Amino acid sequence: MLNTFLKGEAGTRLRFMGMLLSAMLVLLSVFTLTQKGLNFGLDFTGGYLTEFTTSQSVELKELQSFIAKNHNGEFELTAQGNSHFQLREAPSASTTGNSLDWQSAVTQNDDINAQVLSSAYIGSQVGDELFDQGCLAMFAAMIAVMIYLAVRFEWRLAVGSVVALVHDLILVLGLFSLLQIEFNLTVLASLLAIIGYSLNDSIIVGDRVRELLRVQSNNILSPATIINNAIKSTLTRTLITSGTTLATVASVWILAGAPLQGFAIALFTGIVVGTFSSICIAATLPELLGLSAKNYEVKVDAHTQTLLDMP
Repeated sequence: MLNTFLKGEAGTRLRFMGMLLSAMLVLLSVFTLTQKGLNFGLDFTGGYLTEFTTSQSVELKELQSFIAKNHNGEFELTAQGNSHFQLREAPSASTTGNSLDWQSAVTQNDDINAQVLSSAYIGSQVGDELFDQGCLAMFAAMIAVMIYLAVRFEWRLAVGSVVALVHDLILVLGLFSLLQIEFNLTVLASLLAIIGYSLNDSIIVGDRVRELLRVQSNNILSPATIINNAIKSTLTRTLITSGTTLATVASVWILAGAPLQGFAIALFTGIVVGTFSSICIAATLPELLGLSAKNYEVKVDAHTQTLLDMP
């Protein structure tokens, strides 16, 4: 059914409309990032991390409600098992006495009967270092991707893939900024995974476009038609790959709990926008930059041509 929509001028029109929509979403994401910023987690901002166990199985929501009655500040409670929990607090918790209040409450309550295993403070300097190292890793991955694309593709296809990659990252960050979802180390790791997935999707389409351009060296078909044919020939494979990956990520999102929720949301969004951008940006932008079959014509000098013409 989708292949039908990608035929002729209708397919070209859909691709250009998709690219216009992507540009609008990128502008909205950048605006949201500048206005609201990211909601950095304790991995980056610092704070207190406390692990404790309970004598019996306790529901996470019930325990969270009980702690909230004895804790005036912000905190994040995650379950590591049926009776093993982890609580993160902001650095200001120590000044208000919140840490001691809630710990006393859970250890003295007969129904919970908690036992504190460890309590540690994560300084903001450590968080800054983790953020710097994470950003450096993402920057190094982007540089490696650009070098790889420069070697593998003609510059127009390479630019399309890089723009699609940047588009995917900005949209994911914009979503986290808009919804103020906690941005922690696992989310940063998911951005690195998105870079790899988006690159793979763009390369599949780009390779097919390049193959068809080489075949059509006589310029019988227009670049728009060639690109539409390339997308149609890879669409089934793209949808199957994306669908199976989304099913896996959705399972992690639903079943893995709060610790991996941000990771799953980022990866799920990245796969969706990555599939979209591989069609509407990675394959469409090179057309705007003047991609044609002439870019893949084999050029020979006069001496070689003379040898080829000899009987």
